[in-house]
Amino acid sequence: MGQYELTVVLPGKSSSAKKKVVQERIEKLIKLLSGKINSFLDWGEIPLAYKIKKHTEGVFLHFVVELESKNVKSLSDKLKTEEDIIRILLVKCQKRENTKEKSE
Repeated sequence: MGQYELTVVLPGKSSSAKKKVVQERIEKLIKLLSGKINSFLDWGEIPLAYKIKKHTEGVFLHFVVELESKNVKSLSDKLKTEEDIIRILLVKCQKRENTKEKSE
């Protein structure tokens, strides 16, 4: 399984109930695709650099998930059909090599 970072953007001024519903839907979808959520962060409401579907602010939800590579496209496609989500970003995490700093 690969590790991925998923960030979704909801319209600004989304209620906490709306955020909770979307979060639960995403968690259910990931579990349905045999994935695992390692962490979740609510980044809150952030001004957007440009308008997305007439919104100038967005509520950002960030997940770190483990998912089989064959299920990534399914997850992305299903999230794009969610009417409460105005944008998604799903990227694979790079494995970092263990580097030791030289001390002088």
